[in-house]
Amino acid sequence: MIIRDSLYIDGAWVSPSGSDTLDVIDSTTEEVFATIPAGTSADIDRAVQAASRAFPGWAATPAKDRGAFIQKMAEGLQARAGEIADVISHEVGMPRSFTETFQVGLPMGEFADNAARAASYNWQEEIGNSLVIKEPVGVVGAITPWNFPLYQIALKVAPALAAGCTVVLKPSEVAPINAFILAEIIHEVGLPKGVFNLVTGLGPVVGEAIAAHPLVDKVSFTGSTRAGKRVMEICAQSIKRVSLEMGGKSANIILEDADLAAAVPAGVFGCYLNSGQVCSAPTRMLVPRSKLAEVEQLAATAAAGFAPGDPFAATTGIGPLVSAVQRDKVRDYIKKGVQEGATLVAGGAEAPEGLEKGFFIQPTVFSNVSNDMTIAREEIFGPVLSIIPFDTEEEAIEIANDTDYGLSGGVWAGTQEHAIEVAQRLRTGQVDVNGGGFNPLAPFGGYKKSGIGRERGAFGFEEFLEVKAIQR
Repeated sequence: MIIRDSLYIDGAWVSPSGSDTLDVIDSTTEEVFATIPAGTSADIDRAVQAASRAFPGWAATPAKDRGAFIQKMAEGLQARAGEIADVISHEVGMPRSFTETFQVGLPMGEFADNAARAASYNWQEEIGNSLVIKEPVGVVGAITPWNFPLYQIALKVAPALAAGCTVVLKPSEVAPINAFILAEIIHEVGLPKGVFNLVTGLGPVVGEAIAAHPLVDKVSFTGSTRAGKRVMEICAQSIKRVSLEMGGKSANIILEDADLAAAVPAGVFGCYLNSGQVCSAPTRMLVPRSKLAEVEQLAATAAAGFAPGDPFAATTGIGPLVSAVQRDKVRDYIKKGVQEGATLVAGGAEAPEGLEKGFFIQPTVFSNVSNDMTIAREEIFGPVLSIIPFDTEEEAIEIANDTDYGLSGGVWAGTQEHAIEVAQRLRTGQVDVNGGGFNPLAPFGGYKKSGIGRERGAFGFEEFLEVKAIQR
């Protein structure tokens, strides 16, 4: 068992102010995998004070030098990639065959990208008689989730450090060990003390202390819409800058002239990636009513290819959910879908055969779902696909936009031009057309209750900058 009994504050591993600890549960065995400190508001105050002291010096450090530190962090992640991948498969349950690419490769790329951007960014420009300069926003509080734990940390820590900000990180207490490894890497590269700080603990304690602290200039949060609302409420009391990346209920529109044989399996894969624990997952598949039976068959066949099992087994197509709470929540949604009259095409609420231990869910497909059903309205965060029939293209667009969320989406059509035309009418932050590939440099974020602000690439970097105009 892994025991972490220290926090990383002001360039050193220090004892927490309290004695309480939190258990980290292995999602496959249901046994305690690790323990971590349950940090307090006093720990956050120590960390924020350290970050505030460090800010002037770090902001004044030449950007290319900041970039050199961040590049070393990317190299440190690469050197420990296998170890980190193992840890995250234990914490989150993603199959080990995917983890190194998605859960470690993407964070490495984010650090490397921001290392390069710090050195090449145009920090000032002339506009008329004004010199417009970009400056770091200050002390950043980063609050991150458990589903892509290290990547979500990287999406905040890497651009914040590159911009010249200092950071206090509160990772998810459900999947925190990867954050301790990152802190070790940061310590080893010799980052000035106080520039990066790590405090673990519960959201209502540590997260709220970050949002409320008067010396925190910006909070960058990823998590549930409910928790994001709370963060925003607290930040409003001090008019603090805030970025929120929250829930999603993304629609994947498959039009009449689309290639069903390509579109349906791709949509199922997107829905089931990381056991469906993806905020941008295309969980609503909108299909022509005339093609419904064909789509059901294709979706059932695709779902059957996702064999649940031990994340470390080579044959596993889908691992467990992250926790008992999440498993029970998803089971309740599946039961609700049946109760409200949706057609169960594949899966169900029962544990997969032979997997009564572990937080496993059967890959599930519902059809004949109407957009007013609970499973079509609320974010399930599990491997549950809802197939919703439509009669016209206009109706499909209306259904796709009839949601509280607006994070991602997809459109499949006979031509790229047609798909892009429909994509432009969707009220959502990202849209993949005809299976367009993932782009780690493209801005990511949502409309409506999916959030405020953007992450990744230049857009994510600029979230950590202030703009000053000097008239001459």
